[in-house]
Amino acid sequence: MPRSSYAPVSSHQTDLLNVYGQRMQTVHHRTIEHILTCHTPACGEIASQCEDCLYDTVQHLSCGNRFCPSCGHLANGDWLTRQQQKLLPVDYYMVTFTVPRQLRPFVWHHQTWAYNMLFDCAVATLQSFFKRDKKLLGSAGLTVVLHTHARNLDFHPHVHLIVPAGSFNKRRGLWRHKKGLYLFKADNMVRVFRGKFVQAMAQAGYRLPPNTPKKWNADCKHVGKGDKALTYLARYLYRGVIKEDNILSCHNGMVTFRYKNSTTKQYQTLTEPVVEFLWRVIQHVLPKGFRRARDYGFLHGNAKRTLQRIQLMLKVRLSPPPIRKLTQKCCPHCQGKLHIIWIKRARSRTQIRPSSLTLKRTNTAMDCA
Repeated sequence: MPRSSYAPVSSHQTDLLNVYGQRMQTVHHRTIEHILTCHTPACGEIASQCEDCLYDTVQHLSCGNRFCPSCGHLANGDWLTRQQQKLLPVDYYMVTFTVPRQLRPFVWHHQTWAYNMLFDCAVATLQSFFKRDKKLLGSAGLTVVLHTHARNLDFHPHVHLIVPAGSFNKRRGLWRHKKGLYLFKADNMVRVFRGKFVQAMAQAGYRLPPNTPKKWNADCKHVGKGDKALTYLARYLYRGVIKEDNILSCHNGMVTFRYKNSTTKQYQTLTEPVVEFLWRVIQHVLPKGFRRARDYGFLHGNAKRTLQRIQLMLKVRLSPPPIRKLTQKCCPHCQGKLHIIWIKRARSRTQIRPSSLTLKRTNTAMDCA
């Protein structure tokens, strides 16, 4: 949750538990606890000293929770950098699969199983289309990201697949690609996806809820060279589901936030009680250890040699990844460099001896931001 909503979380936490406590899981309680203590003494401290004026400063550590908006900026940037290093000079498409409204309560109560099946069925569907297509006849490389929220933060589970329009036949060492604004017909893909998901439910002993429609929704659109689509998906990977700028006000127990309508592309506002807003945000916390973004095919982490082979065939020139520069606030008095003296963590405290500080002085020095 954004920084501006920390106070409502703290003051309305009891009301949230009274209303939604039965639906909340352990991961929800832990996330709230971590966010409330982020950048506070409860998370630990770093004491630094200026090398010029010897002024001492203390900074509070972050909570490190992957759903905390204050801790996910670097992780988002790292993921986007890794994906940009895998881009190929071909057309890219974004395929989206979603489940109907009648199936969402089932997904909520079986999150780990249902989310994994969304990944497996979506990937299996695309791979089958790539292997049958006469212009491709090979394996695809896929980047798949799970989203559980709609634009107004309602529970709306769906998966996005960033797909390069090319396939690699490892047995023959042959690369094929498909040109144009058309990849596959969405109606055909969604029928295969639905069949695989329903079959997986039957094999696991589950049944479709009543009145579940036979026609599900899917979308397949051209996204150019793929860089902008990756940037869009990277926004909410390791942060909250709403930007702080989109929270307009919080007064008298009511929160007003804005969102962009997917149809009109215009911003709309929604005002509701703080408890309702908090649940609207916290319900999208994923099960513990669940990976929201995954790579498949020749984009998988274990297929680096295959990807390098494809890049050589396509004469791809990769720019070196940017080196992250470790920065820290300058001395508030003289703007000099700061050196770490000691670190106090949440459960333990680590003191650096003066002798080791002298030997490692160049390693702990950090440039000013």
